[in-house]
Amino acid sequence: MDKETSRAQAAAPGAEPKYVALRYIMEAWEEAVYDGIDPDCIATAAIFAAMSDLITTYGEEPVAKLAERLPERIRAGEFTVNKTKQ
Repeated sequence: MDKETSRAQAAAPGAEPKYVALRYIMEAWEEAVYDGIDPDCIATAAIFAAMSDLITTYGEEPVAKLAERLPERIRAGEFTVNKTKQ
């Protein structure tokens, strides 16, 4: 599936904004890996970008409270995505 088809499907009426946003992020991630950037570097940059944006929007204390809940959410599989390897 090409990038335009993927974006059209993600932006289809009724698509949840979180899934549309995730699709954009995943496409950028895949491009960065294709360009030779280490996935660990991409992950670190993505976490930093997300946290700094959340702190700008909500402040440090609410984001710290959100971060305190991350271990249980991770262990519950909330962030586990089944990816297919080619």
